[in-house]
Amino acid sequence: MPLPARLRRLPPARIALPRPLDTLDVRCAHDPLARLLGLAGLRTPPPDAGLLLTRTRSVHTFGMRFALDLVWLDRDGRVARVDRAVPPGRIRVCQAAHAVIEVPYCSRLPTFDQGAFKVEERLGIAGSGAIACGLAATAAQHGDVLLWARSDSSAERARGAVAKWCSKLSEEPIAERVTVVSELGELASATFLVEALAEERAVKDPVLAELGRVSGASAVLATTTSSLSVTELAAASGRPDRFVGLHVFNPVPKMALVELAYAPEAVEDVRERARALCATLGKTAVEVPDIAGFVVNRLLFPYLFSAVELMEQTGLAPSAIDDCMRLGAGHPMGPLALLDYVGLDVSKAIGEAIGSTVPKTVVDLVAEGHLGKKTGRGLHTY
Repeated sequence: MPLPARLRRLPPARIALPRPLDTLDVRCAHDPLARLLGLAGLRTPPPDAGLLLTRTRSVHTFGMRFALDLVWLDRDGRVARVDRAVPPGRIRVCQAAHAVIEVPYCSRLPTFDQGAFKVEERLGIAGSGAIACGLAATAAQHGDVLLWARSDSSAERARGAVAKWCSKLSEEPIAERVTVVSELGELASATFLVEALAEERAVKDPVLAELGRVSGASAVLATTTSSLSVTELAAASGRPDRFVGLHVFNPVPKMALVELAYAPEAVEDVRERARALCATLGKTAVEVPDIAGFVVNRLLFPYLFSAVELMEQTGLAPSAIDDCMRLGAGHPMGPLALLDYVGLDVSKAIGEAIGSTVPKTVVDLVAEGHLGKKTGRGLHTY
């Protein structure tokens, strides 16, 4: 299997191993904490491997998750084997290896065929909230991005959020690759258009219809919905054959999963391009059925709401319940803190969509405008 052309074009970020060695310490260069962890990642190369390239696959800025793809090349420059998602640590290198080159996971967005030409995807995002800004910053590592905001104030907040994420993801000024626009029609030049608005049909439908109207014939339309019917949203766009559900998770730069769901009419080209986009962004794509909540939220929110019900029944403090699940079950975040992080309004909408009973405490807090971390008060006070 030859090395993909897009990987051959990548400039090396660092050349290590100036002489043949038995072992090599590999560290994720994007996070200084990785240098302190020394996670074991022992891999034995193919017998005739002559070159090793490492590609950063996913990074967790709190030092909890790092992974590399190890691409072993033979002496003719062909791929001998790929070890995927290897944690940084001690990598065994054969005596014949003469160089180790660390390159970005992918330097540009993927391309797709359009007639006789290869066209690079250009992402257009409708929305300016946490998901939209996180997705824009993630994609900015690989190419230019358009982001639509409804108002001047939303646009200003979006620029700030994107700049903050980009500063964490790269030392390069990649925030400059994100152009915030005020007219939805300005997304027409994008080849992959993603709606990332509130979880309400009344909000999503008109925007999707307009995106369907202004987008090019070969463009892919997508929604980041976490609970609504992809088939129904696809119909609202007027382009169900070019439509995909692209459920990314918040915060997008850190979370590795994307749930892909398709309308029945979606053609194979659309499916392939959705998979390619996820791979370029360093995400693991799992294709799921188009059911309310897909897989994660369908299983997650009944658990989260049960924690609220337990609080109501016992009078336990939110911090006590969260501490129990963090320290006893090994969860990175307690259920009540997670509800606040997601947003109680969003959580309520998801619960209603999947047919789960929303606890009275959540309903009351939403009615009072206490939506969680983003408003400074929810189940916890911030």
